[in-house]
Amino acid sequence: MPGPRGRGDDGAATATIAAARRTLADDFRRNGIESPELDARILIGHALSLDQAGLAAAGSRPLDARQQEAIAAVARRRLAREPVARIVGHKEFWSLDLAIDSTTLVPRPETETVVEAALAALDESGPRTRALRLADLGTGSGALLLALLTELPGAFGVGTDISAGALTVARNNARQLQLYRAAFVACDMAAALGGPFDLIVSNPPYVASADIAALEPEVREFDPRAALDGGSDGLDLYRAITRAAPALLAPRGIVVVELGAGQAGPVAALFAAGGLLPSPPRADLNRVPRALSARMPIRS
Repeated sequence: MPGPRGRGDDGAATATIAAARRTLADDFRRNGIESPELDARILIGHALSLDQAGLAAAGSRPLDARQQEAIAAVARRRLAREPVARIVGHKEFWSLDLAIDSTTLVPRPETETVVEAALAALDESGPRTRALRLADLGTGSGALLLALLTELPGAFGVGTDISAGALTVARNNARQLQLYRAAFVACDMAAALGGPFDLIVSNPPYVASADIAALEPEVREFDPRAALDGGSDGLDLYRAITRAAPALLAPRGIVVVELGAGQAGPVAALFAAGGLLPSPPRADLNRVPRALSARMPIRS
């Protein structure tokens, strides 16, 4: 990336932080990046180790060759469609700053709908301060589990994942947030768990195998395939959750899962056939049905 140029007090051309940000945003825009100004601001701040306030205050500061190369390096990664969160190594979720790496999904805003649905379902049966046992199947960075533990001070939670790398990230996130009420277990979904749990949550792989090639490159090229691939119809992991839930849930226990577009009906049907009582799905901010909850019935 050519060095962005401004004008110094002596009239000579000089590269400045503000000029670099404008040049990078223009480059992103020409290459079809959806949020060019925001991405440029975050990435230049990351490259120069400046927070957003520091970046604004230092706009007229000239850049040396080392700083220009640092900006060029992050620019090349973004232009290759690597997500900003992967370049900077962290992502905000439920107001929590979570570390991520190549072994985890990038937590997405729509996944917060699962947290909202889970809390709403729990609120129907008692205070949030009560003792609860939670499980997060396929925890990744720990986003769902850790968000819920911040809202449920009496809860203890277990996160599972088949990826040892993802579990390391999740453990580190829990430690950084001082959420010592979380444990993490290496297994396939619920294979190593024993109940009863008051709440099970999951953002399972739900993309049909044949549809992965058509995903945006930020997802297709950089998210772990195992965290995307839901089998031939995208429902394999929902079937696994349906089989596991009755043995793991407490009476009136709740399971809440994230949904892909168009999956609310099929997943609700799976839950009902498995003996669970599904509720209407909860939509995300784009009005897409995104979270489905279901309860264990009380057996007479």
